Amino acid sequence: PTMRKSTVAGAVLCALALSAGAQTKVSGKLSCSKPDVNSSAEVPDAAGHVVALTKANCTWPTGLEIEGVKAKSAVDVGVAEVHGSSVKSHGYNVSTMDNGDKVSVSYEGTATPNKDGSGTFKGTWKWISGTGKFKGIKGSGTYKGTQSADGAGMADIDGEYTLSAPAAKKGK
Repeated sequence: PTMRKSTVAGAVLCALALSAGAQTKVSGKLSCSKPDVNSSAEVPDAAGHVVALTKANCTWPTGLEIEGVKAKSAVDVGVAEVHGSSVKSHGYNVSTMDNGDKVSVSYEGTATPNKDGSGTFKGTWKWISGTGKFKGIKGSGTYKGTQSADGAGMADIDGEYTLSAPAAKKGK
């Protein structure tokens, strides 16, 4: 269960990284600490079948930048389902930008755990909401990363966004 919990946390961390993007290209590096919520339960139908829930706090060492505003911190909450060495995850990442506005993404992906609980993860994400300057954000992207045995992780986030800004386009 410990290995599986860590794998879940890694997937969650990846999701966090995703939360800061939008049809203009964006990228960043998200670093998530060891999850402060990290629980799992075995499903009694088959050996190695576990469902886990994690919540971690994250920072953006390489900030995701949208319209000149950088992402500074994030919270990632995710669920993973483990079947032996197969891990599928999904969750949500909410990043707080330097100006105080927030952007949220949903993500889903897979992870490959090592015996010690470390591993790699990858997946896709999409914007689900934004506040203030980022209201109406749309777009999607990918993430990939690594996690340590304690569930802390680092993810590279790439994607794109569009904002429906009121003064964005004037007809010809």
